[in-house]
Amino acid sequence: MARVRFIGPEPVTVPELDGRAVQPDEVVEVPDGRYEGYVCQPDMWEAVEEPKQEEPARDIGDADLAPARPARPKTTAAKPEAAAQKTED
Repeated sequence: MARVRFIGPEPVTVPELDGRAVQPDEVVEVPDGRYEGYVCQPDMWEAVEEPKQEEPARDIGDADLAPARPARPKTTAAKPEAAAQKTED
Protein backbone atom coordinates (compact mmCIF):
# COMPACT_ATOMS: atom_id res chain seq x y z
CA MET A 1 0.00 0.00 0.00
CA ALA A 2 1.11 3.54 -0.74
CA ARG A 3 1.09 6.32 1.84
CA VAL A 4 -0.04 9.94 1.56
CA ARG A 5 -0.29 12.88 3.96
CA PHE A 6 -3.43 14.99 4.19
CA ILE A 7 -2.35 18.63 4.12
CA GLY A 8 -5.78 20.27 4.03
CA PRO A 9 -6.77 22.84 6.69
CA GLU A 10 -9.65 20.84 8.26
CA PRO A 11 -10.45 17.18 8.88
CA VAL A 12 -12.00 15.40 5.91
CA THR A 13 -14.06 12.21 5.65
CA VAL A 14 -12.68 9.83 3.03
CA PRO A 15 -15.31 7.35 1.83
CA GLU A 16 -12.66 5.24 0.11
CA LEU A 17 -11.01 4.66 3.49
CA ASP A 18 -14.22 3.22 4.97
CA GLY A 19 -15.58 6.71 5.70
CA ARG A 20 -12.87 7.51 8.18
CA ALA A 21 -12.06 11.08 9.17
CA VAL A 22 -8.53 12.10 8.26
CA GLN A 23 -6.95 14.91 10.28
CA PRO A 24 -4.64 17.61 8.88
CA ASP A 25 -1.02 16.38 8.67
CA GLU A 26 -2.13 12.76 9.13
CA VAL A 27 -0.45 10.05 7.05
CA VAL A 28 -2.75 7.32 5.73
CA GLU A 29 -2.29 4.20 3.65
CA VAL A 30 -4.15 4.10 0.35
CA PRO A 31 -4.50 1.30 -2.21
CA ASP A 32 -1.64 1.33 -4.74
CA GLY A 33 -4.11 1.61 -7.60
CA ARG A 34 -5.63 4.79 -6.12
CA TYR A 35 -2.37 6.56 -5.21
CA GLU A 36 -2.46 8.83 -8.28
CA GLY A 37 -6.00 9.89 -7.36
CA TYR A 38 -4.64 11.44 -4.17
CA VAL A 39 -1.35 12.95 -5.28
CA CYS A 40 -3.01 14.60 -8.28
CA GLN A 41 -4.57 16.95 -5.68
CA PRO A 42 -1.38 18.67 -4.46
CA ASP A 43 -3.29 21.26 -2.41
CA MET A 44 -4.87 18.45 -0.32
CA TRP A 45 -2.52 15.44 -0.40
CA GLU A 46 1.24 14.99 -0.34
CA ALA A 47 3.11 11.85 -1.40
CA VAL A 48 4.87 10.03 1.44
CA GLU A 49 5.54 6.56 0.03
CA GLU A 50 4.90 5.60 -3.58
CA PRO A 51 3.37 2.26 -4.52
CA LYS A 52 5.83 -0.59 -4.65
CA GLN A 53 6.92 -1.53 -8.14
CA GLU A 54 5.48 -4.88 -9.07
CA GLU A 55 7.71 -7.22 -11.00
CA PRO A 56 6.34 -7.53 -14.51
CA ALA A 57 4.87 -10.92 -15.28
CA ARG A 58 7.35 -13.02 -17.17
CA ASP A 59 6.37 -15.22 -20.07
CA ILE A 60 8.12 -18.37 -19.09
CA GLY A 61 8.71 -20.68 -22.01
CA ASP A 62 9.06 -24.44 -21.92
CA ALA A 63 12.82 -24.10 -21.51
CA ASP A 64 12.31 -22.39 -18.17
CA LEU A 65 10.16 -25.24 -16.94
CA ALA A 66 12.53 -28.07 -17.81
CA PRO A 67 15.16 -28.79 -15.18
CA ALA A 68 18.74 -28.41 -16.29
CA ARG A 69 20.20 -31.77 -17.24
CA PRO A 70 23.81 -32.48 -16.38
CA ALA A 71 26.15 -33.29 -19.25
CA ARG A 72 26.21 -36.98 -20.04
CA PRO A 73 29.43 -38.69 -19.01
CA LYS A 74 31.70 -39.77 -21.81
CA THR A 75 31.42 -43.52 -22.40
CA THR A 76 34.21 -44.14 -24.90
CA ALA A 77 37.92 -43.61 -24.48
CA ALA A 78 39.83 -41.54 -26.98
CA LYS A 79 42.44 -43.35 -29.01
CA PRO A 80 45.93 -42.05 -28.42
CA GLU A 81 47.39 -40.37 -31.50
CA ALA A 82 50.71 -42.23 -31.34
CA ALA A 83 49.13 -45.67 -31.34
CA ALA A 84 46.85 -44.81 -34.21
CA GLN A 85 49.73 -43.84 -36.49
CA LYS A 86 52.24 -46.39 -37.76
CA THR A 87 55.75 -45.24 -38.28
CA GLU A 88 57.70 -46.54 -41.22
CA ASP A 89 61.45 -46.88 -41.13
